[in-house]
Formats: sequence, C-alpha cells, structure tokens
Amino acid sequence: MTNIPETGRTPRVQIRLIVIQILVLSLLGTLGGRLWYLQIREGAAYQKEASGNHVQQVVDPAVRGSILDARGVALADNETRLVVSASRTDLLKQKDDGRAVLTKLAGVLGLKAADVLQKVRLCDAKTPQPCWNGSPYQPIPITDEATAKQALQIRERAEDFPGITAEPEAVRRYAAPGDSNSAQVLGYLSPVTDNEIQQAESSDSPYLRSDQVGRSGLEREYDKQLRGKAGVTRYEVDNMGRVIGKAKSDAAEPGSNLVTSIDARVQRVAEYQLDEAMKTARTQFDKITGENYKADSGAVVVMEAKTGRIVAMASAPTYDPNVWVGGISAKDYKQLTGKNSDYPLLNRAIQGQSAPGSTFKVVSTAAAVEAGYTWDGGYPCTSSYSVGSQVFKNFEGENFGPISLGRALEVSCDTVFYGLADAQWKKDGGINPKKGEPKDYFYKAAHQFGLGKTTGVDLPNEVTGRVPDRQWKEAYWKANKSAWCKSGKKDGTYVEKIAYENCLEGNKMREGDSINYSIGQGDTLVTPIQEAMIYGALANGGTEYVPTIGKAIVSPDGKTVQEIKPQVKAKLPISRATHKGIDKALAGVVTSGTAAWKFQGWPQDKIELHAKTGTAEVYGKQTTSWFSTYSKDYTVVMTIAQAGTGSGASGEAVRNIYSALYGVQADGSVDKKKALLPTPQKGLPKVRTDGTIAAPKITGDPAKELQATPKDTAAGDSGTQPPATSPSPTNGTNRNTRRRPRRRGSRRMLT
Repeated sequence: MTNIPETGRTPRVQIRLIVIQILVLSLLGTLGGRLWYLQIREGAAYQKEASGNHVQQVVDPAVRGSILDARGVALADNETRLVVSASRTDLLKQKDDGRAVLTKLAGVLGLKAADVLQKVRLCDAKTPQPCWNGSPYQPIPITDEATAKQALQIRERAEDFPGITAEPEAVRRYAAPGDSNSAQVLGYLSPVTDNEIQQAESSDSPYLRSDQVGRSGLEREYDKQLRGKAGVTRYEVDNMGRVIGKAKSDAAEPGSNLVTSIDARVQRVAEYQLDEAMKTARTQFDKITGENYKADSGAVVVMEAKTGRIVAMASAPTYDPNVWVGGISAKDYKQLTGKNSDYPLLNRAIQGQSAPGSTFKVVSTAAAVEAGYTWDGGYPCTSSYSVGSQVFKNFEGENFGPISLGRALEVSCDTVFYGLADAQWKKDGGINPKKGEPKDYFYKAAHQFGLGKTTGVDLPNEVTGRVPDRQWKEAYWKANKSAWCKSGKKDGTYVEKIAYENCLEGNKMREGDSINYSIGQGDTLVTPIQEAMIYGALANGGTEYVPTIGKAIVSPDGKTVQEIKPQVKAKLPISRATHKGIDKALAGVVTSGTAAWKFQGWPQDKIELHAKTGTAEVYGKQTTSWFSTYSKDYTVVMTIAQAGTGSGASGEAVRNIYSALYGVQADGSVDKKKALLPTPQKGLPKVRTDGTIAAPKITGDPAKELQATPKDTAAGDSGTQPPATSPSPTNGTNRNTRRRPRRRGSRRMLT
C-alpha cells in the first residue's frame, strides 16, 4: 500500500505546484523589473514624450452682432478683410525675437518697420501706445488692409515669414466722418487682456483669448449681448502636432443685434449742422477780445420728448473709429490723445460739462415760484444790479422795466433773477445762517430737476455735472483750503485775491455766489444730456425719462426680441400752472424773445417750438453757446465752447435740424414728403432668419440736398450781424444695407 502524505498531495502534485510557484515568481520578477525600467530608469524620457500629447483648442470666433439704427441701417457691422497677424510666441523663439522677420514683413506691406515692431510689443505701465494689450498668446494683427498680392507673397514664402499668417477674417466696420459717423456713441473694440480673462472665468460670460471687447460707447455698454460665444473644438495631439483624437466640440454662437433709437439720417444732419455752426462761429469775432471765436468743441442731442430715446447724438471734434480696427498706429493714437488733439475720444454730450448760462433759468424760475414769488409780479429788469461795490450787469445793459417771470425768461433778463436770488439768500440768513434756517430753494430745485447726478443714459463714463450747494462748498473748501491759503494774497492779482477770499470763507455761501448761480454761472456745471432730459420733461408735461439709445436686443435669427422700454426717472417739481407759464414763455423766446431773430418765417402755428438761449462765461476763455429747445415730439440741445451767444452760434443750426425733421422749407411751408422724421420712429426693423436685415438704402449729399433758411436781417442777442445761412440736409447718407457674413469663417485659431 502506497504511503500518502497527510496533506493528501502526491509527490507529482507537489512538484507541479513548485514549478507553478517558480513560474509565478519569475513572471512577477520580470514585471517588476520592467516597471522599474520604465518608471525609474527610463521614466524621464517617457514623461517627456508623453508631455507632447495634449489637448489643443481650435477657436472659431463668433460673429459680433451689428449695431443698427431705428430703421435697420447698420451703424457698426462686420466685413471680411485680409488680415496679417504675428504670433508673438513664435517670434520669441527666434534668435533676434523676430525683428528680422517683422522688418521684412514691413517691406512687403509698405509699412515702417518701427510701426510694425511697436504693434507686437506688450502694453504695460512703462510702454506707451501703440502696443498690444491683448493676450500674449493670441495672434497680433499687423494690418487688416493687406492686398491679395501681399497675402499671397507671405503665404507662398512661409519659410521666410515664420510666425506670420495672412488670412481672410471678419473685422468690425464703422461709418467714417461725414457718413452718420456716431463715433463716440458707438465706441470701439480692442483685444481682451489676461486680467479680464481671469476676472470673467467664473461669470456667465467668460472670455477667450481670441475675443475683442468693447472699450467705450455702445460697444462697451452692450458688449455681452453683441459678443456672442466663440466655438471651441478640442483635439488631442501628439508632440509632433498630429491629431490623435477629438475630445469635444462647441459650436460658435453669433452675437445678437442691437437696435438703437438713432436715426442715421437725423444723426447725419445733426453732425453736419454742428460742424457748420462751429465753422460759422469761427468767422465771427468776440467783441470783448476783438479776436475770432475759436469754437473748438461742441455737442448736440436730439431726443424723443415722450420717451427719452435718443434720435441723434453728436460730439465735436470727432474721428474715424475705424482707426482702432486691426490695431491703432502711433500717429493715429497721438492725434486722438495728444495735447493738441482737442480730445475727440470724449463724448461731449455726456462728458462735456460747463456752466449752462441762461438755459438754467427754467430751474431758477421754478425755484422762485416754490419760494413764494408770484408769477406775474412786477420784477425790475434794470440794466445792472449792485451789491456793495460790485455791479452785476444785464446782458448788453438791457432795461425792460418791471416784468413778469415769464417775460424775464423770454428776454432772458439777468437782473430779475439776480434780485430774486439775492432776496432769498438774505431770507436764508445771509452768509452766516442759523442752523436749520436756510431753505435753499434755488439749490434744492436743481437737485429735483436731476442735476448734480448722472441721467443713467446707457453709455459708459457719463459725468455728473455739479450743483454748488452748501454741502459741495464745504467739501470743496476742505479739499483746497491749504492750496488757497498758500497762494492767496489780499492785495495780489485777481486770481490771488480770489484764493485769499476762498482761504478765509470758501466754505460759506456768499451773496455773489447765489446771484451768479441764479443765471447758471459760477461753479454750476451741466451736461447736454442733462439739459435734454430737463427740456424733454418740459415738452411732455413734466416727466423726466432716463435717456436711452438701445431700443431692442434682437437674436441673430430675428426670432427673439428683447425690447428696452423707456423708464421714468422723476417728475419735475413744478405745478401745472408753473409749467404752463414756462411753456408759454419759452414759445415766446422763439417768436419775440432772444431767439426770434433766428426763427423769422418759422411756421409756429403749425410746428410750435420752444427755446431758451444761454451764453455762459468761462474764466480765461471765450463764452460758451447754449441753445435748448423742444417741440411736441422732440427736444434738441446744442452747445459750442468758445463760440459766443446761444442763438448767435447755435440758433441757425438747431432750426435746420427741425427743418429736416419736419420738412420745413425755406419759405416757411411744410412739405411732409421731405420730412425725415415728422413723428418718432415706431416699431423695429425686421431681422430675417438668415441674419440679413430689412433696411432701406440711404442716399444723399449733405452739401446739396438741403433746405436753406431765410437770411436773417435783424440783430439778435449777440448784437452782431447774423452769419450767412448754412444748408440743412434733408437726407443723410449711409452705407447700403449689408448682408452679415455667414461665418467668421475661414480663420481658425489654435490656443
């Protein structure tokens, strides 16, 4: 009988198990050795090779939405151009950081080498414009005006231009000056910065390195809606750049269209008339200095009185916003921002602030009534008003005797308002009022009218203006006291005497302060958009609307419309009786007051206009012209710096704007067929499902197709011969309706 071990295994089985154990241990040893070889000895090499396999993003930039006027005419859209760009990353790999390549490129493009080199340097605190303020990893555009021949040269000789691309690309297109420009209203684009990319990472509208963002105007205010969403396709690529797989793909979403309340035809008329008014003002002379007026800047606003929607907004000097497209040159940047540029980037309709002059008297009138002064009281309109040794004169020494508040507005009698403000100042306790005693009706009225704060217009960087009340004077005095006390002298020059007085009592409301304030002088500052809001409220019965330019956001296919509705801001702090009296008085300004000489032959019985002229004195400069007006439909405000009187410099231009709106002919007749916009625009333009816009063509020449106003023969509020009549466009021009590019298409970008 065979002996079997207690384990129950035969020797043969044991031998087999030993063999299997040896094989397993051998395999484990082999595997461990292989792992050691791959991970330890050759790990660095394999890690380096694996690092070459990564995900690349191919960006298909979204088509930016168009900015349209109220009828669908494009104010800003896109067009395909040949764009030559440089990859800074590739250039830095070269021994000379790409200087030789960029110099050679400049020769092909017909540009200066220095200009091309400046465009690819990165912006920082020490680097002036022009420079690249976008991502350093994004291709930097050198020019968007390359010819087909130049692009072909670059692409066929790619080995001579490493890091340089020449591709068709959709770029922004704006109207040039003389073609419903709207430069300051529209704004401009520039590349997104790394900072902005990081800040927007957690938002619902993150940026890609390829994005262009709005920097001012409507482009900035509605950037999120206009920008759309770029398409991104993610590929897995090896270290040789070969695609080894596709990770994910997101289709591009084009931006929405912004429909504005701007009418391109009226905008063109407004720009033209402002320019003509400034040119004419420069031919007139300042009786005080004997020199011609400089008329160096100005603005005009045309607004719907019953909604607050802006029909036209022009600022001068203006510029061509297309200079920003494809990167701005050093020469152009200097012209826009240099000391001798007159700063055309400023939108003076919302950022230009100055003393309002006599246009402010509607506020003072409302304040006087609130303070208890009767409308029909016989207030003395004398040639001057004396306070101690100081004499405040009426304009050109006019004397109308005792008159009502309404008549004081018509003839713009300064001394009536001097007397009212002075009497109220004394009632309030004079220079040292008791605590809680001053009523400050005149200052409170300004705040109630909406001055001293922004209107809320849908444009960035609006300024507040200034109401120099007691609170402001105290704060201003604390901020400047040390400088005044240091420079002031009791018996020094005029400026030194003022500084001395301000040092002692600059925080107190002095008698002269209140007197000057009552006629819109002194430290009071307003903007044209604020004036438009106030006079629009007078036109519609007393409701101030937030001024708006955006009218609707329309999806690319036209199916979704988000209307931007008018918003009520406030009610004027005046009674119906006071409003009726002011309304009648301002109509009298046109028929028998300070603006009558500019409106001879106007069909007042058919189209009733109301107006207030203003001539604001500015220390060290010539007077500023203000002209604020309204009809039942519109309010038009124009101001020109260093141009003389309100009606003298601006009256004719404003009349021509109304003539274009309503179709008023030179003989005073009204031709509705020639009226640009006799009633405010209703409805919205149609955006077709393919993205094209049903918009009319605009034709015309502003220098030819105009209604001339009759030549004036009577002297006006300036006491000088009126300037020769300038024409008024009845039809603006703009580009014909354009089709939106199908895609931003042919260019794809690796990031």
